[in-house]
Amino acid sequence: MLTLRYISRHLWRSLFFIVTTVLSVVAVMCTALSVSDFLRLLFGDESGVALPAAEGNLLSQGLNELYAWLITFGQMRAIVIFAVIIFVVYALRSVLAYVASTQIGIVRIKVVRDLRNDLFAKAMRLPLSYYGTHRKGDILSRFSSDISEYDENVLGSLKLLLSAVISSLLYITMLVYISLKLTLFVLAVSPLIAWVMGLISRKLRRKSKETQTFWGALLTQLDETLGGLRIVKAFLAENKMKQRFDDVNNSYRTSMVRMSVRQASAHPVSEFMGTAIIVFVLWGGGLIILGNHSTMDASLFIYYLVMLYNIINPIKDLSKAYYNIPVGLGCWERVDKILQAENPIHDVENPRSLNTFGGEIVFHNVGFSYHEGRPVLRDINLTVPKGKTIALVGQSGSGKSTLVDLLPRFHDVSEGSVTIDGTDIRQVRIHDLRALIGNVNQEAILFNDTFFSNIAFGVEGATMEQVVEAARIANAHEFIMETPDGYNTLIGDRGCLLSGGQRQRISIARAILKNPPI
Repeated sequence: MLTLRYISRHLWRSLFFIVTTVLSVVAVMCTALSVSDFLRLLFGDESGVALPAAEGNLLSQGLNELYAWLITFGQMRAIVIFAVIIFVVYALRSVLAYVASTQIGIVRIKVVRDLRNDLFAKAMRLPLSYYGTHRKGDILSRFSSDISEYDENVLGSLKLLLSAVISSLLYITMLVYISLKLTLFVLAVSPLIAWVMGLISRKLRRKSKETQTFWGALLTQLDETLGGLRIVKAFLAENKMKQRFDDVNNSYRTSMVRMSVRQASAHPVSEFMGTAIIVFVLWGGGLIILGNHSTMDASLFIYYLVMLYNIINPIKDLSKAYYNIPVGLGCWERVDKILQAENPIHDVENPRSLNTFGGEIVFHNVGFSYHEGRPVLRDINLTVPKGKTIALVGQSGSGKSTLVDLLPRFHDVSEGSVTIDGTDIRQVRIHDLRALIGNVNQEAILFNDTFFSNIAFGVEGATMEQVVEAARIANAHEFIMETPDGYNTLIGDRGCLLSGGQRQRISIARAILKNPPI
């Protein structure tokens, strides 16, 4: 349903694809009919078109009249006209197929873009506690490989699925029109085909989820190793980390091989089923014609086989989509878990604005726990008047950082309240609250960008003069100017080209430039 919701954003292109696909299939049917009549004319049969001409059948009567009109030009000219008609119709079919493919390709690209945008926007709204209980590598896997697999197997199968359904319906309609009895004979074997396809499909979906989970674990292992490479080398743990990576990689390989084996069975199974249908039709059609139970002649039976052969490819496409879509849906379920994740920290229905800080911050009987029944903070009462600097002192793990994180609502209190100038921060718009607060983390968090961009981060329209002044106050200006490009020098991933002290000074300069009241 969510896939349809994303596709509905591009409804007109989707409808245009459907219309052009219908016209393309009709062009194929007309081409086959023209070829059939061309052969009848070539061998001197001037009795009319190949379609059954029952009384009152306007289609057959109209085509017979057209056929009779062409015969009046003489056999040779009629053959030339038929050849031109076949060429024009097939060229039209090719143009329509190209347009249809282009439109659905654009829809597919835009759906992936919308999905990534929505996923990233949701990731920005989720609280810090969510990332404390989910591995970063697994989240990165959902952003990258899971969406790619969804794109390849679900959206990539969308064109196959829609084209196959439209083509199948039109071809089946023509088959019923030619011979209801023979078509019912063909449809009798369909439940067996559906059962075999469904059996493989369900196994593929389970394997897809398992495989993507192992891929997420692989990315997590890679991220942790590269992020802590200094410690890995310092403690001579290269072999240990390599063994961990090999174990996860082997698990991913095993799961991937099992899924690939099942997925590879799709094409041979569909090929076998298609061949079996043709054999059944040849057998059944032969019995009908030889038994004199039908008005179907040899040319009409050949046209029926041509239509049936044309429906084989859509059925193969249906089976391919039926096998691929469960693989993509397994990835979609992992992506959807982020989209549907509950965010307990949000604005109330009618939030208050808070643009200034003039009085005091009060922690009143504050209690907090990450997990129910295991409190980290109990009965905290603290008043911080404006203009005062407060230091929290305690042993590691006593809750100092947690207490500070309650103020910008990175977490919400479990008990009590936190107020600014008498207003409970849970009643304040989150954007207004965080705009009042400057933050310098214990671990300096920098981005792979220039000194200027890192200091000006979050401050719209900051000038070079303002950035330089903030850097001077934070005692960062001198070492910045010693770099090759000054404030335009890139500092590397997470500021890896800087020392620990330099990273902290850049973080302080960033807070100074924001110049918040808290």
